[in-house]
Amino acid sequence: MNIVVRKARAEDVGAIFDIRTSVVQNHLSREQLSEMGITPATLVEMLAADAGIWIAEVDGTPAAFSSIDEEDGSVFALFVNPDFEGLGLGRLLLQEAETALFRSHETIWLETDGREGIRANGFYRKHGWIHVDTMANGDVRYEKRRPL
Repeated sequence: MNIVVRKARAEDVGAIFDIRTSVVQNHLSREQLSEMGITPATLVEMLAADAGIWIAEVDGTPAAFSSIDEEDGSVFALFVNPDFEGLGLGRLLLQEAETALFRSHETIWLETDGREGIRANGFYRKHGWIHVDTMANGDVRYEKRRPL
């Protein structure tokens, strides 16, 4: 099995939407994403602006992606297609995101679903993220400081 992590390109937009809509936990449909302003067109614009978006491929098949908001220092998204879970793709993509963000931020952050049983919470804690706040909508905020 060959795993490659690389910067996303415009031709990856369909795969990114396929991955994002394939997840069971924190699932959003294409319609819900569109209502949030996340459309193929906006994603192409982000990629053209060299946004921090990475794809993890398994034997040439896009299987996971992550994206950051470099300006505000956050991990915006990290999703793995359920067919490819357990291969370490999330860890590899999180490392890419953290490395990019720590170039310009001492503390980085992310928010995720805080409900009981959401696996993302254990994943982030396992990788050194600290729960710092619970939002009114039930989401939780994690932060991580740049290693010394």
